[in-house]
Amino acid sequence: MSRRRLLQAAAASTLAAPAIVRAAAETTLRFIPQADLAVLDPVWTSAYVTRNHAFAVFDTLYGQDASFKPQPQMVSGAIVEDKHTIWKLGLRDGLRFHDGTPVLAKDCVASIKRWGARDSFGQSLMAVTNEISAPDDQTIQFRLKSSFPLLPDALGKAGPNMCPIMPERLANTDPFKQVTEMVGSGPFRFIADERVSGSRVVYAKFDGYIPRSSGKPEWTAGPKQVHFDRVEWNVIPDTATATAAMQRGEMDWWEKLDFDQKPLLAKDPKLQIFVVETTGNCGFLRFNELFPPFDNPAIRRALLGGVIQGDYMAAVAGDDTSAYRTDLGYFPPGTPLASDAGMSALTSQRDFEKVKRDLAAAGYKGERVVVMVASDFPTLGALGNVGADMLRRCGMNVDLQSTDWGTIIQRRASKAPLDKGGWSVFFSTFTGIDMASPANSQGLRGNGAAGWFGWPDSPKLESLRANWFNAPDEAAQKKIGEELQRQAFNDVPFLPLGQYFQSTVQQRNLSGTLRGLPVFWNVKRG
Repeated sequence: MSRRRLLQAAAASTLAAPAIVRAAAETTLRFIPQADLAVLDPVWTSAYVTRNHAFAVFDTLYGQDASFKPQPQMVSGAIVEDKHTIWKLGLRDGLRFHDGTPVLAKDCVASIKRWGARDSFGQSLMAVTNEISAPDDQTIQFRLKSSFPLLPDALGKAGPNMCPIMPERLANTDPFKQVTEMVGSGPFRFIADERVSGSRVVYAKFDGYIPRSSGKPEWTAGPKQVHFDRVEWNVIPDTATATAAMQRGEMDWWEKLDFDQKPLLAKDPKLQIFVVETTGNCGFLRFNELFPPFDNPAIRRALLGGVIQGDYMAAVAGDDTSAYRTDLGYFPPGTPLASDAGMSALTSQRDFEKVKRDLAAAGYKGERVVVMVASDFPTLGALGNVGADMLRRCGMNVDLQSTDWGTIIQRRASKAPLDKGGWSVFFSTFTGIDMASPANSQGLRGNGAAGWFGWPDSPKLESLRANWFNAPDEAAQKKIGEELQRQAFNDVPFLPLGQYFQSTVQQRNLSGTLRGLPVFWNVKRG
């Protein structure tokens, strides 16, 4: 080859490279998640970051629309017989897993059973189920002990723990052990060999995915149309770094815009700011009730007198009072079951000296309290630091242990005592929809060892919850909701800390983002 041709070829190569880079950038969605994806299995944990990951990888039998109603997703239709005690769910044609195998009814049966062992709503469904079977490859059959009209709602819940459909070989895993091989039938494949713990998670469009042919895209319902070849999660705990990345156009979407950075980014014409999680985030302090001091309900009740929701919300959202509410009970404000029942425990005059006396009368003897606070999650860190200060002001012996959220997710599953690495308290949030009814509320249970982290044991809460499922109408449900809230203020499975609404931020050239939770279908550039 002549020198001239060699130079021409080199120049062509040099000129082509930026075009390739630009093309790749156009087909890649660059996302900053709320925290690192420390746990992959959405049955094993209720962490929202894992839930968001799961909806990319796994499809569900039903989806949830914007009015919180279940809509068929993997299911083509349902036949209900014998006074609603027999349900026959038919699968859509052409469903395949990421490993190329067809989705069969037996895969769904195994997946439902595994999920039903851990999820609060799923446990209620399993309690009235005599048998789940696969009479043929396309049919999932439930035989129930009694009518359970909320069956589609349970299988299609949008909050954690969602019901992920996976191959039978994976779904047969002990529900109390993590599944680490991510094979679903959802719109994206998890690229395991590109995962860098604490830094990066990658998904690729699943070319074998067949969206529903009808329905409206809302929340997790309707056709899931994918417009990007890749979705890259870039974990950026430092909010200043994340802000700069959005300003420079290096990132497309920051899931949880830091409240302090919102005024700055709102001035950037290249960016758009809005709320995806429209039901808000409800902050809470969760107790470990297996060990002293929080195995004592009187001690937990005494601490209600130290909660000032405005302090927590100001730490999260600053001066933007329009971004939060300070009237959160055990059901979110504005939802059907919200009431004033027992709310005086949170709204009466605050008196920390009285709280100290109440704690002493309840039997608190200065036991060490291990308080886990997220160091890499600004809103949870704010809740945790205010909460630790509150416990100190109440006279408790606080051992604050600041660590990353991924570690807390792992550690909160431990039932070990404090001297063996256990814990006493952690802070987190539920979205409003996940606290709106006893069916979804993981924290409002009293089912002991089978329950959510903290493991409260309250037969009365469980009895009221069962009554709510069997209530004949909404008026009866409302009345039971009031009883549930009063009982919760007596048992105190967690402390409600306030409700806030956190914005997301995207490059303005993105459109189609669905509300409800962060999902990556329907989003497109342009």
